[in-house]
Amino acid sequence: MTRRAGLAPAVFVLLWSTGFVGAKYGLPYAEPFTFLALRLAIAGVLLAAITRARQGGWPRSWTQTWHAGLAGVLLHAGYLGGVFFAIADGLPASVSAVVVSLQPLLTAALATRLLGEQLRPRQWLGLALGVAGVALVLAPGLAASGGSFPPVAVLSCVVALVSGSAGTLWQKQHGDQIPLLGGTAVQYAAAATVLGLLAVTTEDTSIDWTVQFVAALAWLVLALSLGAVLLLLALLRRGSASGVSSLFYLVPPATAVESFLVFGERLPPLSVAGIGVTAVGVALVLRPPARNG
Repeated sequence: MTRRAGLAPAVFVLLWSTGFVGAKYGLPYAEPFTFLALRLAIAGVLLAAITRARQGGWPRSWTQTWHAGLAGVLLHAGYLGGVFFAIADGLPASVSAVVVSLQPLLTAALATRLLGEQLRPRQWLGLALGVAGVALVLAPGLAASGGSFPPVAVLSCVVALVSGSAGTLWQKQHGDQIPLLGGTAVQYAAAATVLGLLAVTTEDTSIDWTVQFVAALAWLVLALSLGAVLLLLALLRRGSASGVSSLFYLVPPATAVESFLVFGERLPPLSVAGIGVTAVGVALVLRPPARNG
């Protein structure tokens, strides 16, 4: 059981990093809010069915329902909606990853004030190394892009960054007492509702049902919305918000490796060095303190 729990962070990073691949495959066939509303609606229905079959429990009060719903809007509608909109609007996925990867630093800074979490100097050093490592991984791609990005897309990515950090803190503060399966189903329902409203008011909601789109949708629902998100919420229950958020530093490097393996995109030496720096930074944040005696 301990060994399985120890593998959970690595599995989470592996699954979460594939979200950029899913976006790349799916967004040409549906607009971002339409795509995400459909994804989360399907995931919510599946999770509700699983909750009922396993008698996993539902939020026990309107207060818990409200807490779960707001967490869902922040973590899914705000974070995912911002990233998908930015990529669809022309912001390179690598640039989106740079902005969103600042979430651990923002979460850690806010957690010290809002949740009373105490970070040791070693952990602050790890967070700084994480930022530096991500920058090294993505520096070659950023230099090649020329540095001219759509302002609205950049703003959308900043919204995703703030929403993801706020959602992580809200979930850590209010989500521990909410049943995991039922609470996540409520999160998806709330996020799908917000994204659906955005879709019908700003998009034409048309979908080109290609095999590629269906494959991307299926992967994002099953591996991301059911697998990775439930794993994230479980990790938050047993760890600090800042420690768990530091795992997001590993997502851009993992995505870079996947792009090399799947698409043959070569990793420059600077990016390889960045992967090592990032791994060291995360290890410093997550390593438990030494016990005396």
